[in-house]
Amino acid sequence: MTDETETPKIDPSEGSEPLSRAIGERYLTYALSTITNRALPDARDGMKPVHRRILYAMRELRLSPTGGFRKSAKISGDVMGNYHPHGDQAIYDAMARLAQDFNIRYPLVDGQGNFGNIDGDNPAASRYTEARLTAAAEALMEGLNENAVDFRANYDGTLTEPVVLPAAFPNLLANGSSGIAVGMATNIPPHNIDELVAACLHLIKTPDARDETLVNYIPGPDFPTGGVIVEPRETIIETYRTGRGAFRLRARWEKEPLDRGMWQIVVTEIPYQVQKSKLIERLAELIQLKKVPILADVRDESADDIRIVIEPKSRTVDPDVLMQALFRNSDLEVRFSLNMNVLIDGRIPKVCSLKEVLRAFLDHRRDVLIRRSTHRMEKIDHRLEVLEGFITAFLNLDRVIDIIRYDDDPKAALMAEDWGVKRGRATSEKDYVSPLTLPAAAEGLSEVQTEAILNMRLRSLRRLEEMELLAEQDALMKERAELEDLLDSESLQWSRIAEQLREVRKTFGANSPGGARRTTFSEAVEVAEVPYEAMIEREPITVICSKMGWIRAMKGHQPPETELKFKDGDEGRFFFHAETTDKLVLFGSNGRFYTLSANTLPGGRGMGEPVRLMVDLPNEAEIVTLTPHRAGRKLLVASSAGDGFVVSEDEVLAQTRAGRQVLNLSGNARAQVCRPVEGDHVAAVGENRKVLVFPLTELPEMTRGKGVRLQKYKDGGLVDATTFTLADGLSWKDPAGRTRTETVLDEWLGKRAGSGRMAPRGFPRDNRFD
Repeated sequence: MTDETETPKIDPSEGSEPLSRAIGERYLTYALSTITNRALPDARDGMKPVHRRILYAMRELRLSPTGGFRKSAKISGDVMGNYHPHGDQAIYDAMARLAQDFNIRYPLVDGQGNFGNIDGDNPAASRYTEARLTAAAEALMEGLNENAVDFRANYDGTLTEPVVLPAAFPNLLANGSSGIAVGMATNIPPHNIDELVAACLHLIKTPDARDETLVNYIPGPDFPTGGVIVEPRETIIETYRTGRGAFRLRARWEKEPLDRGMWQIVVTEIPYQVQKSKLIERLAELIQLKKVPILADVRDESADDIRIVIEPKSRTVDPDVLMQALFRNSDLEVRFSLNMNVLIDGRIPKVCSLKEVLRAFLDHRRDVLIRRSTHRMEKIDHRLEVLEGFITAFLNLDRVIDIIRYDDDPKAALMAEDWGVKRGRATSEKDYVSPLTLPAAAEGLSEVQTEAILNMRLRSLRRLEEMELLAEQDALMKERAELEDLLDSESLQWSRIAEQLREVRKTFGANSPGGARRTTFSEAVEVAEVPYEAMIEREPITVICSKMGWIRAMKGHQPPETELKFKDGDEGRFFFHAETTDKLVLFGSNGRFYTLSANTLPGGRGMGEPVRLMVDLPNEAEIVTLTPHRAGRKLLVASSAGDGFVVSEDEVLAQTRAGRQVLNLSGNARAQVCRPVEGDHVAAVGENRKVLVFPLTELPEMTRGKGVRLQKYKDGGLVDATTFTLADGLSWKDPAGRTRTETVLDEWLGKRAGSGRMAPRGFPRDNRFD
């Protein structure tokens, strides 16, 4: 008896495979499904499956542009239940985007209610909004009832859906597309239908046209939010030729004069896919951080249209200089990437050129024309067959009535009857001549003709109706002959396609409402980049920094005796005059120099802000010195271990928050001294109160390093060091605050790295020179 709990053994020869191959095959299947069924649009109608299913479901709900609206919840529910079982929220988001005129150049859904806005607000819930199709969407689906495209079964096989839409205009380029697949992506900007049709007509006339020629008709994208493209024409041609590239897109602005010689800049169009609210936040951030010092204020005065007001710092500012700075630091200028990666024939992903995409559309239109013409011919043949039966019945009306009244099986009797000798054509109400050749077999009626005769209404037995049938027959024969000529001639087919495109141009072209080009072209006005310092208005300030590192700047040069307030437990440490155009140099006890812009310091009304929020000064590091930068000046830097050197102040400026490491430290040593170099000798004092004076020439000038030994110590380390002119003597302040100067320094003169002698009488107890 076998134990039921025993794990069954798997035969390696049956059903097993290497893990890498199993994962590879399954991931490839997933990747192909993502590429073809989700992310990449079809080159023929420019649609992804979800958009195609939304439009088709709305058509099935009879939501025509002239009809009523239906709740969006009903639409997304039908799409999900019938064609796209991937969640109603994803479907509603896709449908809402088709209704947003700031995202779609030619909206395909006419929305009623809150469908979002250019500020980035989301649409209202689907139960609150309503929608119907637009005329553009109808044009994309024109011919679905005429076998224009193939249909396939839906996901559960209960319904059918179109594989592709007939697409009366090149929707792929007209409305653009974007998506991210597995290993590939697509990003296509919207274009103007009038220009697309013109390019298609030229391509019909000249199939071997070059991409450069097509750019004469399609100079570039036409974004629904307008803007100005400043990309050179040569770059645009190359982008369209390769299917990859980018377009520089700027906001549209103008200078608006105000009273007293002042002016302001008004932005009326912003770049495509830029959220207005985030753009305003970024501009406000530039003001707060003072990254564009000549920018004073920004206001959003938009209503239904865009109106962003930008105020300069003063009337002397050049508007072009201000806008150049804003273009560099905000989304008032963006680069829209083009990656024309599409599905050819709905199966093969390929990065196409502009010409290849238009050719794919035109070839699709020819297939649609042929299929619709063939379908129409079949309908005409069927109708002609029915008309032939009707005419035969009119010519033999009494016999037909007898058969229907008295025969047990009138259908079989009508089909078996020989009508050949009783035919004629009505040239008047009494004379008849044969209009058609009846079926050769037995000169009888076909099943289709018989069914039509049996279903005929009695009121149709009027003589007038007979004449109308003959007229309809003549018209259908003429139309059939034209269709035969069309299907036999490729040139006639392209002529008919050109006529259809011209009709589209009349409906959606430049002369239609909203059809004119919105995005214009211009050369980039490149103003010479103004240095950041040149944009700062020069004003006097007083910099105050507390012992705990809270920094602020008061307007004007305040006197030293100005009463200042600090946080509890804190006190003042640095107090000096500067200007808003200055850079401040901060030296930390970690041996790093940091750079601050004086114009970015917080105002002097409050307590200021911690300097550690402005630069990456570690919490364990202290501020050794804070001073305005002076070009060309040299600094003496030294560590507590007694090592140091001279460095040019130009070499210590840092470009980032992290600062620049200048004085290398080892062990427990910390940066101790940073003083401007003035004079010809160096004086150093240690914790042991010994002072050593030696010539400045004995110190090397370096840009970074540990330096050389200034003074030798048995215990402790360096406390302070300074430079001075030997002839003027060494000065310090006594405990009473009076300056004392020692001019006879022979006792303390020596060579660098000596021990020195005890400090002169009256030297400060804290062993510092200042």
